This record gives sequence, C-alpha cells and structure tokens, in this order.
Amino acid sequence: MMVEQHLILDDMAIRRALTRIAHEILEKNKGVDNCMLIGIRTRGIYLAQRVAERIQDIEGVPIPVGELDITLYRDDRARLKSVESAEKGGSLNIQDKKIILFDDVLYTGRTVRAALDALIDLGRPQMIQLAVLIDRGHRELPIRPDYVGKNVPTSKQEKIEVKLNEVDGQDGVVILHNRGSA
Repeated sequence: MMVEQHLILDDMAIRRALTRIAHEILEKNKGVDNCMLIGIRTRGIYLAQRVAERIQDIEGVPIPVGELDITLYRDDRARLKSVESAEKGGSLNIQDKKIILFDDVLYTGRTVRAALDALIDLGRPQMIQLAVLIDRGHRELPIRPDYVGKNVPTSKQEKIEVKLNEVDGQDGVVILHNRGSA
C-alpha cells in the first residue's frame, strides 16, 4: 500500500491562521483580561505559545500560557494536580479564568473531552473556549471549536499530520491518503 501526501498548510499559512485566531480571541473576549491559553500536550502547547506571542505583539500585554497533559485522563488512572505553566514549570490557577484550550487537530472530540475533564478537576473556570489549527470533522461527541485555523473535510481513512518546528523541525500540515497497490 502506498501513502500519498498532500500539503494543506505550509509555514506561512500556519502563521496566518494563528494570527487570525489571535485577532479573533482578542475580539471575542474584548482583550485578554482574565484570559489564559492552555495547550494540550504536545503540539497544542506550541500553538498556544505562538498565539500568545502574537497577542503580545498586537496588544502589548502578556497572557499566561499553560500546558495540559491528558494522558492520565485517557488511560483513566490517577488525576492531575495542576496545569503546568509553559514558561516557569510551576502551576497556574484556572479558577474563574477564561480558558482558551488549544489542540492541533479536532477529529472525534475525545481528546478535547479528556482535556475538559482534566480542567474541571483543577477548578471552575469562568468559561472554556476551544481553538484548533485543523478541524477535520467526524465528531463522536457534541464538541465545537470557537476558533479554527482551517476546516479540512476528510474521510475516516485519511490522516492529518501537523508538523511544528518545535517538535518536528519544520512547519506544515499534510493529509495522508492510503492508495492500494496496483
């Protein structure tokens, strides 16, 4: 079986999408007072950090960025004690904050559900909004993103691969198609 790749977003398109998301966050929340960006490990954290940088460039104010590891929630083992600060390694208080949760790809919604469970166990945020770089459809749960970099309708046989410089040494989003051998 051969795998065919098609580039959906290059580095410039990712940059533009994240800049647009930053502006949409500022508009919807009327600034960033009482807001916090939380990235789902692994690639969500880097997307949150990039958007935080753009918000600081636009508004001139820093916004806290946190990192959420949902592995234990997916495996249904021990519960997390806190959201780690992406900058300092300490924990962040999410109580009564507007949380903007970041993930790279939204597919069935199960990753986001696990992240919501983890956040709610840590405190009671004022609200939780969802930002994703790619929304590929096929939801199994009633979860809808507030901010989307790009909607990419896919079949269940296709796969979306997000590559970020911080993890993969390059930026890009590709769709992988399986093609049967001749």
